[in-house]
Amino acid sequence: MRQMKVDKLGIDLLTHDPVVILKDMDGSHYLPILIGPFEATAIALALEGAPVPRPLSHDLMRNILESLNANLEQVVIHDIKDSTFFAKLVVRTNGELQEIDARPSDGIALALRVPAPIFVSDKIVLEEATAEKKPINETEMARFKKFLDDLKPSDFNR
Repeated sequence: MRQMKVDKLGIDLLTHDPVVILKDMDGSHYLPILIGPFEATAIALALEGAPVPRPLSHDLMRNILESLNANLEQVVIHDIKDSTFFAKLVVRTNGELQEIDARPSDGIALALRVPAPIFVSDKIVLEEATAEKKPINETEMARFKKFLDDLKPSDFNR
């Protein structure tokens, strides 16, 4: 397992989908993961430390964990099948560890709020991560931020 942290958010140039870029702690490997727009917004808000007037889903998850005296020990991105990443939340309750299936994007958004470390299996790092840093175009980043700012719930009914 390799510990990673969120390096950047951006837009995939081919699909125009949001992407989160994880970077290992020594900065030698980067792992891009395509995510949904809601999760991208949740991650962006956590990275910026932006306050929200009411709890969002990941804030609610954090609040539930706290109220149950449960701790998110770590998020583990452990597998990939057909270009889909799989993750689990490792939660400690009453001294016992439980593993809860989760999408990586939800795990990342929650880990940023708690905070908790994010780990990626060596298999994924070796097969999917790139050893070269690919800079994100500042124009694309500005476009992505504008996309997030302009996002409305009705945009998902198309």
